[in-house]
Amino acid sequence: MTSSIRAVLRSCAVATAVLATVALAAVPAAASPATDVRLIAFNDLHGNLEPPSGSSGRVTRSDGSTVDAGGAAYLATHVKQLREQVRNSVLLSAGDNIGASPVLSALFHDEPTIDFLNQLGVRASVVGNHEFDEGYAELQRMQFGGCHPKDGCQFRKSFPGAKFPFLGANVSFTSGVPALLPFSVQFSGGVPIGVIGATLKDLPTVVTPEAIKGLEFGDEVRAINRTADLLDLFGVKAQVVLLHQGDNTEGGGPDDCKVAPGPASQIAAKVTPKVDAVFTGHSHQQYDCTVKDPAGNPRTMIQGASFGRLLSVLDLKIDLRTRDVVRARSKARNEIVTRDVAPDPAVQKLIDEAKAKAAPIANKQVGTITADLLKSGPASGETPLGDVIADAQLEATESNNARIAITNPGGIRADLTYASSPNGEGDGVVTYGEAFTVQPFANIMQTITLTGANLKNVLEQQWGPGGAKVLQISKTLKYTYSASAPAGSKVSGITVDGKPVDPGGSYRVSVNNFLAAGGDGFTEFTKGTGLAGGPVDLDALIAYLGAHPAIAPPPAGRITVVP
Repeated sequence: MTSSIRAVLRSCAVATAVLATVALAAVPAAASPATDVRLIAFNDLHGNLEPPSGSSGRVTRSDGSTVDAGGAAYLATHVKQLREQVRNSVLLSAGDNIGASPVLSALFHDEPTIDFLNQLGVRASVVGNHEFDEGYAELQRMQFGGCHPKDGCQFRKSFPGAKFPFLGANVSFTSGVPALLPFSVQFSGGVPIGVIGATLKDLPTVVTPEAIKGLEFGDEVRAINRTADLLDLFGVKAQVVLLHQGDNTEGGGPDDCKVAPGPASQIAAKVTPKVDAVFTGHSHQQYDCTVKDPAGNPRTMIQGASFGRLLSVLDLKIDLRTRDVVRARSKARNEIVTRDVAPDPAVQKLIDEAKAKAAPIANKQVGTITADLLKSGPASGETPLGDVIADAQLEATESNNARIAITNPGGIRADLTYASSPNGEGDGVVTYGEAFTVQPFANIMQTITLTGANLKNVLEQQWGPGGAKVLQISKTLKYTYSASAPAGSKVSGITVDGKPVDPGGSYRVSVNNFLAAGGDGFTEFTKGTGLAGGPVDLDALIAYLGAHPAIAPPPAGRITVVP
């Protein structure tokens, strides 16, 4: 038995002992029939210790106005204020605390972010898909501490690990043994509160196969129900779920519920009525919804955008006799993490330490731009930054005879903004740290041969069950798609270098290793042949920035939309 399995089994034994204690505990005497407990949650922080820039650092209100938001030091102040308002408060995370992080955290294998979460007082977190970016062994190091096996401890002399548990009720080894704790019991206001963690069952489609080798990810509803029954058996009646899965929205402010029904809504409506609320994540959206459980009773489903811009606040009324949540008297909302409060001095000290240690690398100039290069764009899905990145990847793989480059939109994590950052590098200057924030995954470029038919199938797979995922393409590739045409028949007019694509012809296509393995549901890429390796995607972008000073946003036109 490996040390990892033994650690998880010991943790499960401790959790069971806690449940036994809960079952034997007497109901506390109190004059009031109910107690107030505040649950505070965030999701998809992704190591954003400094205030995120561009659109990633703004929140849109219901009226369409925006406000700057986010930044760990401001987040800490808002958490402190929320705790001061309600004495019985518990801080939770709905996953993706780390991974795809800016250079300030990523240079040190996200140790500064774990230190921040410890300092903040997080009590439990579900695992997101990005907690697995560097594999299960690295996730265990994040949990239990120790220096990195290759790079050692670079941020501080030692790394203690997280003071809170990473949860995953539906994560197991292929042997069936649990790989993570399924739940945590938090005592607040004199009552136990069960916190169940479940990550997306489709996690294998959004990480590289090597990262999750030996692991299985089960159905979310079954895992939550199984865990809820166990908690209920031991007398834990107040239960909430941290679900790393989310829906998309059709606009709206932090407390609107303009969701396009998706996997999170389906799970929140199906899980057992024993669950009182569901905190969601993964989709980086903002919403505050009420869904009906299988018994027809309302319960909260909420998400707080990403990057520490919102805090999801759930104020519970818990009956002291039944120890269950009185849902009709409970309220939820999303609080904007505005920057008009004093930054927390202790957290700012941590950030300043990371900035000082990262500065020699992060502040190095790697290129210049003439205007913002945004990761969002027109209705076609083509984006200015996506165009530049795809062109950079094509140029970096020309030695592999590549004629096309295609990249996934989820791999582009931030805008490149023209205005100087607070570091003072100057307007239009792109630093290594800024480029790293855009492309933080260290994916490796690979060039494969696809037939013209394969290429069309790839483009058709952009419209899958989870909604549209529009790939970003190099200037050598153009096509038209019909918004109203049925899935599988949307794409037409494909050209490469201005010539119509031959279904039987061969085309050298450069993609990152995530896409080459069929990531994000693009399974057609796995049919590629003649694989040749290339540089890391970040290195390709930096080389392109260096070779092409004063880059302007490319004109749109690679993707044409018709009705």
